[in-house]
Amino acid sequence: MATGEREVAPLLWPVEARLAALLPDLLVFRKPRGSEPELATAQGVLLGVHVTGFTALMDRFSLTCKSEHDMDKLAHIFSYYISDIVEHVLCFGGDILNITGNVLLALWTVKKNQLSDIITLVVKCSLEIQEKFGIYHTREGQDLQLKIGLSAGQISQIIIGDEQRQYLLVIGRDVDDVQFAQRLAQANEIVLSWNCWKLCEQYMFEVEVTREDEAVKLRDMRIIDPFDFDEHFDKCLDYLPHYRTSADTLRTALELNPDSALEQTLRKHIMKNLAEKIDEGQPMEYVSEFRTVTIVLVSLEFHKTAWMLRLCHLIQEAALYISTVIEKGGGQLSRIFMFEKGCMFLCFFGLPGDKKPDECAHALESSFSIFSFCWENLAETKLVSISITNGPVFCGVVGAVARHEYTVIGPKVSLVARMITAYPGLVSCDEVTYLRSMLPAYNFKKLPEKMMKNISNPGKIYEYLGHRRCIMFGKRHLAKERSKNHPLLDREKELEAFRMAQERCLHQKKGQVILYEGGKGYGKSQLLAKINSLAQKEGHRVLPMKLQEADSKQRFYAIQTLMAIFFEIDMCPSYCRQECLHRQLHGMVEEPLHCLFNDLFFVKFPLSFKVSHMDDLARQKKIKACFIQVLQEAVRETPLIFLIDEAQYMDAASWEFLGTLLSRVPISMVMTLTPTFTLSGWAQHFLKSSQAVIVPISKLTAPSLLRMACWELGVVSIPQELQIYLLHRCFGNPFYCEVLCQDLLSGDILLFHDLQEEEENSKWENLSANAMKSTMFSISPATSEENQELFVCTVKDDVNLDTVLLPPLLKEIAVNQLDQLSPEEQLLVKCAAVIGHSFHIDLLQHLLPGWDKNKLLQVLRALVDIHVLCWFNTSQELPAEPVLEPSSIEIIEQTKEKKKSDAGLSSPLRLQGELSPLQTEMLEFGVPLLREAAWELWPKEQQIALHLECACFLQDLACRCGSCHGGDFVPFHRFAVCSTKRSSETSQFCSYTDTGSVLTRVITDKLQLPSSQDSYQFQTKPSRSQEDFSSDHFRTEAEFLDQVNKMLAQTSPEKDMLTTKPCHCEEILKLVLSPLTQHCLVIGETTCAFYYLLEAAAASLDLSDNYMAFFYLRKASSLLGQPSAFSFLKKHKVKICQFEEATFCSLRSEVCFNMGQITLAKKLARQALRLLKRNFPWTWFGVLFQTFLEKYWRSCSLSQSPNNSSENKKKLAVLQQQVHCLSLLWQLYNLEATASNRRFACLATLMQKNSAEEFANEAQVVSTYVDLSQFSQNMGDREKWLHCEQVAIQKISQCCFSREELLATAQLMQALAYSKLCLGHLEVSIKLGFQAHEICRHLKKPALENLVLSVLFRSAFLKKKFDLCVHVLESQWTLVSQGHDILGLACFYSACLDLLLYGKGLLCRPFGECLRFIQHYEHSCILTSQSNVMLGVHSSLAMWFAQDSKWDLFEHHLSKARQLVEGTNASVFGSHGFVRFLECQVLMLQKTLEGVFMQIPPETHSQTLKYFKVFFSRCVTCPVYHQWVSELKASVMRCRKRESMPLTNIFRPFDTCLTRIWISGEFLKDNNTFEGNLGIQGFDRVADVKENKDEEETQECIC
Repeated sequence: MATGEREVAPLLWPVEARLAALLPDLLVFRKPRGSEPELATAQGVLLGVHVTGFTALMDRFSLTCKSEHDMDKLAHIFSYYISDIVEHVLCFGGDILNITGNVLLALWTVKKNQLSDIITLVVKCSLEIQEKFGIYHTREGQDLQLKIGLSAGQISQIIIGDEQRQYLLVIGRDVDDVQFAQRLAQANEIVLSWNCWKLCEQYMFEVEVTREDEAVKLRDMRIIDPFDFDEHFDKCLDYLPHYRTSADTLRTALELNPDSALEQTLRKHIMKNLAEKIDEGQPMEYVSEFRTVTIVLVSLEFHKTAWMLRLCHLIQEAALYISTVIEKGGGQLSRIFMFEKGCMFLCFFGLPGDKKPDECAHALESSFSIFSFCWENLAETKLVSISITNGPVFCGVVGAVARHEYTVIGPKVSLVARMITAYPGLVSCDEVTYLRSMLPAYNFKKLPEKMMKNISNPGKIYEYLGHRRCIMFGKRHLAKERSKNHPLLDREKELEAFRMAQERCLHQKKGQVILYEGGKGYGKSQLLAKINSLAQKEGHRVLPMKLQEADSKQRFYAIQTLMAIFFEIDMCPSYCRQECLHRQLHGMVEEPLHCLFNDLFFVKFPLSFKVSHMDDLARQKKIKACFIQVLQEAVRETPLIFLIDEAQYMDAASWEFLGTLLSRVPISMVMTLTPTFTLSGWAQHFLKSSQAVIVPISKLTAPSLLRMACWELGVVSIPQELQIYLLHRCFGNPFYCEVLCQDLLSGDILLFHDLQEEEENSKWENLSANAMKSTMFSISPATSEENQELFVCTVKDDVNLDTVLLPPLLKEIAVNQLDQLSPEEQLLVKCAAVIGHSFHIDLLQHLLPGWDKNKLLQVLRALVDIHVLCWFNTSQELPAEPVLEPSSIEIIEQTKEKKKSDAGLSSPLRLQGELSPLQTEMLEFGVPLLREAAWELWPKEQQIALHLECACFLQDLACRCGSCHGGDFVPFHRFAVCSTKRSSETSQFCSYTDTGSVLTRVITDKLQLPSSQDSYQFQTKPSRSQEDFSSDHFRTEAEFLDQVNKMLAQTSPEKDMLTTKPCHCEEILKLVLSPLTQHCLVIGETTCAFYYLLEAAAASLDLSDNYMAFFYLRKASSLLGQPSAFSFLKKHKVKICQFEEATFCSLRSEVCFNMGQITLAKKLARQALRLLKRNFPWTWFGVLFQTFLEKYWRSCSLSQSPNNSSENKKKLAVLQQQVHCLSLLWQLYNLEATASNRRFACLATLMQKNSAEEFANEAQVVSTYVDLSQFSQNMGDREKWLHCEQVAIQKISQCCFSREELLATAQLMQALAYSKLCLGHLEVSIKLGFQAHEICRHLKKPALENLVLSVLFRSAFLKKKFDLCVHVLESQWTLVSQGHDILGLACFYSACLDLLLYGKGLLCRPFGECLRFIQHYEHSCILTSQSNVMLGVHSSLAMWFAQDSKWDLFEHHLSKARQLVEGTNASVFGSHGFVRFLECQVLMLQKTLEGVFMQIPPETHSQTLKYFKVFFSRCVTCPVYHQWVSELKASVMRCRKRESMPLTNIFRPFDTCLTRIWISGEFLKDNNTFEGNLGIQGFDRVADVKENKDEEETQECIC
């Protein structure tokens, strides 16, 4: 008989069926009985299945230090293994009584005369189980095998418990027999008890008698004709009234009609938290979790003389007491089971919904209470043994769909059972429990090590002796000592409060108290350590002390310890303590009163007559009076300060004394409090005193937290993904930051690199450090030593920070908080945790089974009200401040109660109409660690299933925003990929190897490539009829600019293209693409992950976030695996098409270009072109041949515009990538002005133009001609420069001003502003710059906006509008500092230096800051590749040092500039740098004549003239500087004739000859509308700037 396919649970079961699936038929069909324990007997056959090797397998896992991962594998193995056995037993009509640990117990209940037939049935079932499941081979090398025992006879059952919670016990001799038979059986054997053997049809079985009158070993069933087992099976069904009646289910109990009485009865046998989740309709797979729990096993052995009914009453009495004590401590009594000599009670602390702080301490105290009760009150008890362990376990359901049990599996469960037998008669605990309990060490006693079966390393074992008061006391040091290398962050206000209180205490002679109140981990102890250090430096006497929770139970303990510290007897040996105390009291306290301190300080002064006549109350008053007297004397000599950490643990008597002391002695007291604790009445009275000041301690700001992380890691900068990792987990909590950093260091997750060592790399795999160094760092080193080595850190390529597990300490804190929520709130938080830190309401509802929108909003409202969740704010760059304390236990409940009373008030959900559409749909976590801890609770299989659902949901949203007309971030990406995949007639991302896994088949069916049939309109254009200028063809520049002015002047929201549809691509990257890659990685769908990583990288580059683009591409690289040294051996781990490989190379090339890795960027761009069938030559001959082909053959063979078919769109995708790669290549070769590079760059521009025209996209063609214009200007080709610019203006007339065409328009506007600057039309350039900036700002294109601002600054600078220059730089600083762009910052600081030198005293950034930046980054690959910018920087620095007569530094920077001259071109930046360099050369010549430079070679003069010649020949396309350079050259000629040249001519050229090339005219007449478009407040004042009327009128430069 076969069991058939595994049963699948229906989507919706009634509550009775879900409860019945957790319980045996013996309970489901049981008749109601009285409340008292009552024995019920029946005949039946028992089957016991013991899984051997399971404990050994758990032991192997416990040694690997990967507890969560191993628990997952362990639970998965056991659950699937046992479920097959359960289904097989159910098919044979068995009733699963329980699944305890690795033992399954089943029962067939029949009449006595039917036992023999049922035994035959059970034997057949056992033989099939051994045949099918007898050996299970695991990958770990530990086989699982079965031992089966059978018994038959009379079975007794009894219900233990009360009206709230009940437990079923099956007891009797035959129950002991089945356990005995199991123990006798070896692996893969079946043993029958002697009674079972006597009752069966013995002739049918081949057996071997193992022990006479005890048991027999079954070998096989004899085949006896005409025995028909199917006929026998049908016969046995008549004996089993509850056998299934339909083929749809394995149990009749699941098909019962709704019965409220039955439901209430069954509930009593289910744990409360599990029953609540069943009521919520949570699927059973959502119930299982991985978490750390504390296990308590109580073993009671009874005397054999106890008769059965008396034994039941003893178990009832013990169960009621144990259940009461355990629940009071926050735990649950899970199960009671019998063994031969007695019974065991299995209890758990920390199950889902039960997690509490200090659970180990509660478990120990509860266990000791139970131990004492059982010994003292259960007369028939022979032995009481209790063992406690703590560790990670799987707690969830195991078994089949029709019959499963909620159980706990883990190595610590096996250990707790072994400890019971190894240490009988004791309350024993493992080392983890001992350490986590935080109880005093004198409450424990270390036990000798003992061997335990299948436990290789049990660790240290301790006996718990109960709570005892120690007779010793010692100095309680503060928990933290002040670190010299780690300054105290964001605590200036708190320290100022202490200083003010100290001044009041000294001046007013009144006691003062400062109470710092803050959550755990907020740095209260660090603050006390700082105050301790400051007070001691000022000569104050400080008495520091830290209290613990146990101290609150000892009367007057805090004052006892403080005074012991004051008398300096806290650390002295006991034999000299009395002498030391006598010396301290001498002269202050009368000799006869010394004996008052005997009990307090454990000394033995002789009892005086005076004291002997005092009662206890009088003695206490006298002791307090003596203390006050002593402290008053001490304060007269030296100011006294009490520092008390964790003051909430102070006893009430100590609070009372401190209140009296505060009113009578001028002492300063500084305390720390955790606000969630309930304080005594005396404490509250103390806090209300007028001399007490409560100072709340807030979280650290995000910059301070990151600075702290850098100090903890020993670096000056951390990568962006690590910043997000810390900010999302810490929320400003310094303790969390410290623990996480320590965990990162110990987990071998980070790599460290010397900041000073940066060089160009030839391999992509070695760029992690350079990527970090290409971003600005703002963290100062912890120490300021000279020649100090500075480091940065990076995350290893194979590490996914999103899946890095929390340290156990922090996970416990977060799980404590999660368990405070209701079951439905917990489920919502767990599902939201799978989505990510931010999540969409619709996606969340998609993961919640059976939830409608109303229920979802109701639960969300409750979580938002208590600040567990908050509405997502896209304007926030850093996490919002949590109102909820991370370690709070009571605050959630208090907030809930408050919200109930305020139910009528408005809530965030009721205010959705006032929020933006994005806010009303998106939420994020508002509490640290909660999301990570909730995610870790999911079993791996369920994690994968949920991540799959998220990926399928987000896949449809993974495209450009609606204002960008949809489409892929890699243009036509899905068309290029789909066409390659459709060769196998499928649109799936990858083809899976069928491993038989249901989950694998689900992923294959659901997760597919984005289809080319999706409803996105790729590169489509809006209707031309909606724009009034779409039909015009701009024939002149003036007409084009006029039409742009009309567009910018639109006031109607329906027509204003810049405001009606703002771009949301940045939000799509953060909220869709980035999470989507994570979901794909978690479920193991690497091909899909690679696709979306390319999309995310392209989106990041589109948003000018080069580091995040590198981050995504690095992840993609790790998916492909390490490249082979030989190209023919290259084989990627992920199967990708040639187009994706080319795109991968193209994106990496752009990232390398932005990082200054020029050689590698060229290599990757060439590689991409080769993959795109567009080879780029390597030699000069190849350049000549390719140029000929591009000019003549290719121009004649350009194809027509592609139609809308999928194949043509794939061709468009290829052409787009070709254009992009060729654009990169000419920019790369344009960085060095050599003849060879110029040839390669010219070819690249020609190939780009041809590919763009073949692409036939107007916006792309315009952008290409703008590139050609820029290149021609840089190369000094004036005719081609202006021609390409004019062609671009003509081409833009064919555009309809969609968002893509608007970007092309902005690029053209920037190019025109640049051209006008080069030609000297500065007024026009400024106007065009404002217009281009407005478009860029609305398009959210930071890179282009930065370039526009640079051109705008240069035009304003040459126009001598210095106020405008300052405001432009302020706007530019906001732009470049956010992205930590080194090149942008270099341009910014270069402009600042110009303003410092020639801006008439105007200051945007101090010179020191500019100099520090240059010194830090001048050797970075980014700046070493930018000769144009660095030439101007070093020349400006040289001029600054010349102004201060620091000629050695002048010469140093001039020599650096001299080395850069040959590598510059005719661009504005190159020309500007060349002019600055020439100024320095001329100044050096003059100072040589004055004798400043003594070792200048004589040919310097002729070399300077050669530089002038080079300038005029190279910079022919930048005439704006020509006349000034001509004036400089004339001054050099005068120098040759020994004519004197005034110094001011060099330092203030704007006041002399340079003024003759300025353009006359008023500033921006009738163009004030552009002045506010930079988005900064100061631009309102620009219109008020007036030019100096005394300036000399000049004429424009005529080109």
